[in-house]
Amino acid sequence: MSRRTDHTDPSSLENFLRPIVEQFGCDLEAADVTPAGRRRLLRVLVDRDGGISLDDVADVTRALSKALDAADVMGDGPYTLEVSSPGVDRPLTLPRHWRRNVSRLVKITLTGGDKLTGRIKSAADDAAELDVNGKPRTIAYADVATAKVQIEFNRAAGTDDPAPEAPADGPAEES
Repeated sequence: MSRRTDHTDPSSLENFLRPIVEQFGCDLEAADVTPAGRRRLLRVLVDRDGGISLDDVADVTRALSKALDAADVMGDGPYTLEVSSPGVDRPLTLPRHWRRNVSRLVKITLTGGDKLTGRIKSAADDAAELDVNGKPRTIAYADVATAKVQIEFNRAAGTDDPAPEAPADGPAEES
């Protein structure tokens, strides 16, 4: 008699999905199953250095769908598979998250309760170098309680510097 393993627990499910996602050069960031009426929703987050395109998401989705159907990992009940990349509001919890956000502005709460905002200049395996108000500061990941990327509307795309401000000598001219 064979005993079926329930892969819908988070650890087993991630262990099943991870090698499939890694075939595409991506990291499995999260896999969650939640009830959605009579169905379940399997939400899978994938990412990689340099970002992930819609074509990448489509390729990973097809491969995951095929593997899930063949292995019957999700059991007999109906489910919906949703694959996407983590949003900008995803907390920075691993060194790769910090590395992927170099040049971005982050708001950090340290384990001691202090809060700071700075721009990530570089990220190593154990700490990140930030520019906090024009001064370099090294923050060990072990000292971080929470860290989130801040959305910047005034920053020019593709640059490490904020967008230039209007001259201080008078109002900007309208065109």
